[in-house]
Amino acid sequence: MALPVLYSFRRCPYAMRARLAIAVSGVAVELREIKLSAKPPAMLEASPKGTVPVVVLPDGGVIEQSLEVMHWALAQADPESWLERDDAALINRNDGPFKHDLDRYKYPERHGSDATAHRESGLGFLADLDARLALHGQLCGSERGLADMAVMPFVRQFAATDPAWFASQPLPHLRRWLAGHLESELFASVMGKFAPWREGDLPVVFPAG
Repeated sequence: MALPVLYSFRRCPYAMRARLAIAVSGVAVELREIKLSAKPPAMLEASPKGTVPVVVLPDGGVIEQSLEVMHWALAQADPESWLERDDAALINRNDGPFKHDLDRYKYPERHGSDATAHRESGLGFLADLDARLALHGQLCGSERGLADMAVMPFVRQFAATDPAWFASQPLPHLRRWLAGHLESELFASVMGKFAPWREGDLPVVFPAG
């Protein structure tokens, strides 16, 4: 029986959160790592927007938004009850204003932006996360859930832009939370390195095992 196909790019935070949900669900997919500068025609035919993640279902259906991929996987199997620990408003802040600041902090030459100003703006969101994490350790309680995994890859990217600066900020709960997820077996399981997929390659089943 054909597996759903997941087009992904290892470092993309949107693809990362989709892989995290798929991995915890245990739903098997065929993983096709892509190269952003040479997107495969099969992917563009399925999803002309040309961004990852994209899931192509065996019946030809296409899921091309990362949060929809997360919900699709968890609707099939949710062994850790991630769907119970969701927060659409928080994720909207992450995907909207925070992502706006992240892009202009990380890539100022691309956007013609003031990196310091956007770093300070993004810091406001991080401070709110830190205060929230001080209560229970995760964003929606004491256990990881959908909200944590939807937000974490973007915080990871922000922190990695200037690690020394990030380490100097008064964000102890956020740093602990981020380090815990980055050091987890789950995160390691979704960060394997694969050569870009080419037509005719043998299928790579994800999650492995």
